[in-house]
Amino acid sequence: MQRRRNDNGCQCKQHHLKFQIKFQRKQSWDSVHPTFFWRLQKWPESVKRHQRASTPARQHASIIYDEHLDIGSGHGELIEILRTEELVKHSCACDYTADLMKLQDVKIQVADLNQQALPFDDRSFNLVTCTEVIEHLEHYRETIREMYRVLKPGGTLVLTTPNVLNLKSRVRFFVYGFHNLFGPLHIRESALHSTGGHINPVSYFYLAHSLLDAGFENITLDIDKKQGTSMFWLALFYLPIKAFAWLTTRKEKSKYRTIDQHNEHHVKQINSLATLTGRTIIVGCHKP
Repeated sequence: MQRRRNDNGCQCKQHHLKFQIKFQRKQSWDSVHPTFFWRLQKWPESVKRHQRASTPARQHASIIYDEHLDIGSGHGELIEILRTEELVKHSCACDYTADLMKLQDVKIQVADLNQQALPFDDRSFNLVTCTEVIEHLEHYRETIREMYRVLKPGGTLVLTTPNVLNLKSRVRFFVYGFHNLFGPLHIRESALHSTGGHINPVSYFYLAHSLLDAGFENITLDIDKKQGTSMFWLALFYLPIKAFAWLTTRKEKSKYRTIDQHNEHHVKQINSLATLTGRTIIVGCHKP
């Protein structure tokens, strides 16, 4: 069950709030990469923003999620941040190994999501989070269907993946053939936990499409931060991109009929300012 609580402080927070998190546990977090930790600090704001966007009644209140699952939990940094922000009561974790987890009170289930289903019962969680995982998966759509399965009706899913549609990534793909954070892979030597394990670049539209196909609704798009290099390219390419996107969209509608009322919003998001400049996309949705 989900419980409402008043969240007066939420109204005072700016869109680019930087959380000052102080961990009370003895374990050291020194191994956490600072840019990755910066992304995690954005999560509580994104979860709250999706809550407000998905249901008008939640505009001035937040939800405390009783049962939370974090997929790709790593050391447990995100779980700790969501606890500090009082967004979750109880968390479970799932990862390809149990060796990384530093939170002693969190139960972790080990699963190879390229070969196994999520090791949880149907309708077990109110909130599922998934940080930088789907780009490591061979069949990410199957895992998204699994996320839908383990969520309770009315539950929330929030996930992230590298934004392969920002302008830095588009220019890199144009000149080199690889998206940003994706590159040549060593044969049979790819490290699952690093960019060497990035095998599946998933753009926003195909992620949204897979979520809708799985049955999710009320999809929201957020970013962790604007990327400096993409902002530079934006000054050069923004107007040409908008012009060609308008012409191409018109052709897709009239000639090929690939765009309709169900997908048009997500097609437009491909060339939104957030997508063109964001480093990481944060996508939220809920199970009806």
